[in-house]
Amino acid sequence: MKILHFADLHLGVESYGRIDPATGLSTRLLDFLSALDQVVDYALENKVDLVLFCGDAYKSREPSQTQQREFARRIRRLSSSNIPIFLLIGNHDLPNSIGRATTTEIFDTLAVQNVYVSNRPDIYRIPTSSGTIQIISLPWLRRSALLSKEETKNLDFEQINQGLQQVLTNIIADCSSKLDPRLPSILAAHVWVSGAQVGSERLMTIGQEHVLLVSNVANPAFEYIALGHIHKHQVLSQNPPVVYAGSLERLDFSEEEDEKGFYVVEIEPGKETGKRQVSFDFHPVTGRRFLTVNIGVDSQDTDPTLTVLKAIAEQSKNISDAIIRLNISLPAEHEGLLRDNDIGSVLAEAHYFAIAKDIRRETRLRLGKWTAEEITPREALKAYLESKKVPPERAKILLQYGEKLIQGQRTEPG
Repeated sequence: MKILHFADLHLGVESYGRIDPATGLSTRLLDFLSALDQVVDYALENKVDLVLFCGDAYKSREPSQTQQREFARRIRRLSSSNIPIFLLIGNHDLPNSIGRATTTEIFDTLAVQNVYVSNRPDIYRIPTSSGTIQIISLPWLRRSALLSKEETKNLDFEQINQGLQQVLTNIIADCSSKLDPRLPSILAAHVWVSGAQVGSERLMTIGQEHVLLVSNVANPAFEYIALGHIHKHQVLSQNPPVVYAGSLERLDFSEEEDEKGFYVVEIEPGKETGKRQVSFDFHPVTGRRFLTVNIGVDSQDTDPTLTVLKAIAEQSKNISDAIIRLNISLPAEHEGLLRDNDIGSVLAEAHYFAIAKDIRRETRLRLGKWTAEEITPREALKAYLESKKVPPERAKILLQYGEKLIQGQRTEPG
């Protein structure tokens, strides 16, 4: 049985984009759709048995009609080819009030063939071309769905999180006890598991987080634990595999170095021990590149623009169609010498670029633990002489003369 596992699509992220004249859509929306197309193409070309999506289809709880249309088009390509797809609800898919529909609930309402939507914990037995597979689903759940107000009364945040962790652990244990051991089983969860390396999801988090331990999800009853919510693809455990697929496209510069893609999981019957054999491989997708160029301009530099242009030229192979961030650090007196038009012209092939200037201004000399506003003239002179390492005898004479000058200034008629 071959399963494709991906997550965190976040359609609707349009930062660092522009309007595409051919379609009228944001170029960043097209980037994210291109990544999804690569997932669908792989599933169709390699005849996978199941596509498993672990939550956060959209950036917003209320996606636009265009975003919903484009997502539905890709889902239809799979369902019409008799490839079942399982859609788990993530925190970005939940409405902001109870009773309103989730972003992907429409597929369930219309009973679209081969599409399964999980809004609550449950066991799904899904027929595929290679047999039936069991999926225990753990979508993102509100605190109110797990704990009553009475249960959380007088508890601090840490105690509430411990209660949530226990409830979620009990849900997993209860569902796993109902599994048919004759069928392969997967846990699909949109949740934060401790120990995972995080990225831009911290900035995109809606509401407060509850965290599970790896031991809470790594139940030996499962052949594979498919996770969503964390944007960096990673393996938290090997036996059984506990795997974050990560997001499909880079969202911002915090994900600049991250490789994006999906996992392909293969489950085979055990030959000798009877235990099923599981293998999984990461498949990268081609996405928009992010590139940060850090440039420092020295105070002795007579042509800071030329220095910046040389630094950009060193990255010339990586500029085209990339999202570029120039971080330029330079002295305040050189700020006016920077020719922004010249810099912009050499970045014309970039998809998007931004220039951030860190202007270094000369700080006022601190004399020991004081600033000039906090120290008396005599103390300032003494501190200055000490900072210059003036010999004690000479410093004593200079302080005496300084004291006379200070006293004379004070008694001089105004």
